[in-house]
Amino acid sequence: MNINYEVERLINYGIKKNLIDVEDTIYIRNQLLDLLGIEGYNYSEINIDEDLDTPTEILDKILTASFENGKLESNTIVYRDLLDTKIMGVLTPRPSTVIKTFNNLYKDDKVLATEYFYNLSKSTDYIRTDRIAQNMVWKANSKYGALDITINLSKPEKDPKAIAAARNLPSLSYPKCLLCKENEGFAGTLNHPARQNHRVIPMILNKEDWFLQYSPYSYYNEHCIVFASNHVPMKITKETFVRLLDFTTLYPHYFAGSNADLPIVGGSILTHDHYQGGNYIFPMDKAEDLIKFTIDNYNVDLSIVKWPLTTVRLRGKDNSEVAKLSNEILEHWKNYSNEEAGVHAFTGDIP
Repeated sequence: MNINYEVERLINYGIKKNLIDVEDTIYIRNQLLDLLGIEGYNYSEINIDEDLDTPTEILDKILTASFENGKLESNTIVYRDLLDTKIMGVLTPRPSTVIKTFNNLYKDDKVLATEYFYNLSKSTDYIRTDRIAQNMVWKANSKYGALDITINLSKPEKDPKAIAAARNLPSLSYPKCLLCKENEGFAGTLNHPARQNHRVIPMILNKEDWFLQYSPYSYYNEHCIVFASNHVPMKITKETFVRLLDFTTLYPHYFAGSNADLPIVGGSILTHDHYQGGNYIFPMDKAEDLIKFTIDNYNVDLSIVKWPLTTVRLRGKDNSEVAKLSNEILEHWKNYSNEEAGVHAFTGDIP
């Protein structure tokens, strides 16, 4: 395997995917040669012209060669991921360039803006499309409609060597978690993934600084993550509904939702406030209304939805009204849950 040839293939890939310009060729080549420790390079006879959906095939060959020549410490997934992300970071446009391009597109077409950012995230291999393709996804008919069933097989398991080595590493205080904005461009460690190819888009939700990114291991189309600028715990309040409605106003072709702010049944990262979104219609969105009703002093239509879990649907034209009523329902549920918990705790103490 000729690593010189694979470097040229990667440069060609970057040009074809509009990650770099032709004028960047020499600069990018020299950056890659330095990163990979390649000397005595001869490219004069190499001519590449191919179209690839992902850089996976090229990266796999470069990583294998890097292990064979001692530039990669271990030929295991954690070490390979650290190096291939660093390689793709060389080809990834700077954050300011990505944000400017996104904002320019957004002025004319919101859909084109998110399509650009989503395709960029795939092209840079931040979204691991080849691994996502391993997931098992199908629909199952039920009395509630066709349900989506997913078995996630894409997230890599840590190898024993990396686990052992990570034990001796100090705890990270920067970035504080996987969702912090400080991950953008972070080199990574054995227990924290590299993020040189990671880019985020700033936005204002509820007059606060928030950011948009995509999930590296998507569960559905254009699976995005909306996260707070500050490292604060997840907590569902009235502001949650305001932010979600602000987000769908900014991106009307996307949905947005929040995990529960509870251990086990909540999101995987409860230490950092964030929401899930994307360009997808879930089965629950198609579920029929069983009982329709209204509440005094609100111009909002409500319904009980035919769904396995108790679900209330709210429809309204005024975001502030929908957010306020959503919060009232939430507070009512919390009070009811606390009362029920008190009853069970009391009756449980009776001999």
